[in-house]
Amino acid sequence: MPSPALYLPMGFVDKLLGGGKHTIEDYIALDSDDIEKTAAGTFQVHIAEISNIEDVIAVKDKIYDGDLVISNITRLRTKDSLMNRITTELNQVAQEVGGDIVLSGDDQIIAAPAGVVISREKIGQK
Repeated sequence: MPSPALYLPMGFVDKLLGGGKHTIEDYIALDSDDIEKTAAGTFQVHIAEISNIEDVIAVKDKIYDGDLVISNITRLRTKDSLMNRITTELNQVAQEVGGDIVLSGDDQIIAAPAGVVISREKIGQK
């Protein structure tokens, strides 16, 4: 007997495997109240905004606690010496905990705790 996958509509297979083009109608807007929080994770992902050196303290604390932090650094682009100091401090923390750190574009620093490796490749690009 042939595999059941042979009977699936072609559009379904394309959507399942990521083929074809997507429109806004293919997605559903979710309100955070609609999402049931049942999973107990081993670490959290935090969003931060770094605009001065004092903001780095809270980010460092989260990384030391074993959490991943995505920091918005758009306000730092023009302040080279401050940007250098902040990236040096966050890089040191990532090394101390055995984690990883990457600058994503010109506007984000992603810092991860031990056991988390940040891919340097964007999804869908080679």
